[in-house]
Amino acid sequence: MRLLPMIRAAALGVVIGGLGAPMLAVAADPAPGAAAGNDPVVARVNGSEIHRSDVIAIMRARARQGVTEEKFSEALDILVSTRLVVAAASEQKLQDDPEYKEKLKQAEEGVLLDLYLTRAVKEKSTEDAVKAEYQKYLERYSSEHPPQDEIRASHILVKTEAEAKEIIEKLKAGADFAELAKSKSTDTAAAARGGDLGFFTRDAMVAPFAEAAFAGTPGKVIETPVHTDFGWHVIRVEERRKSAPPTLEEVRGDVENELSQEVVASVVSELRAKAKVEEFRMDGSPQPEEAPATPAAAH
Repeated sequence: MRLLPMIRAAALGVVIGGLGAPMLAVAADPAPGAAAGNDPVVARVNGSEIHRSDVIAIMRARARQGVTEEKFSEALDILVSTRLVVAAASEQKLQDDPEYKEKLKQAEEGVLLDLYLTRAVKEKSTEDAVKAEYQKYLERYSSEHPPQDEIRASHILVKTEAEAKEIIEKLKAGADFAELAKSKSTDTAAAARGGDLGFFTRDAMVAPFAEAAFAGTPGKVIETPVHTDFGWHVIRVEERRKSAPPTLEEVRGDVENELSQEVVASVVSELRAKAKVEEFRMDGSPQPEEAPATPAAAH
């Protein structure tokens, strides 16, 4: 029954504020109109009111999804079902059940954990800290991805060598490469860009194409058509450069995530350093003491 896990997820969202969402997710925006006091009742369940903001909060906590009429209606149905189940549980006094109290305690601990660490990350994730983390990212990137030669090239792909040679002669006579690519090339994706393939490394293309392109001169059409399994290529080399690492904006999400993990690890480490922590084996007996390090043999 598909409705059951959806109700369960919605109910958990109500109790623990979407703890199942990633710890560092940005808080949901307030419901449209709620701040201005425009928060109409959208359902009543045995007299208990459900407001528009209740439904939108559940939608955003569950899936970070945009608000549409269809999704709103689905979420409202789930929230109505949730209210009915919660009311039935209350009638059975499940809130007095030891299992309920244990689960509530776990949920409260989870919320406190989430709130404490989220605020610590927010406080320490300054733009300067992000830039410092990006520098560490660049060091790792440079060691793992040494700069490579890249070229930017355009091509016109046709079925026969004769057609390719005819196109080369037209280009020599002054025809526009981009226009011929749009009208003649069977590579429709590149043709829409005037034949432009963008920048690529040698290993990104099939060998005959790469060898010819990397041997070419920027700004010039290679005078001999190149044959590959795709057909016959008329190639013009546009530019050469060394590959560059991604910019901060291109990898900001990854960098901020790495910084967040470092902040969390640092916060937990500091708390453990200040605390008296005693850990035991599974049966409650003391952990075995670590053997002292063996001194290095004298020379």
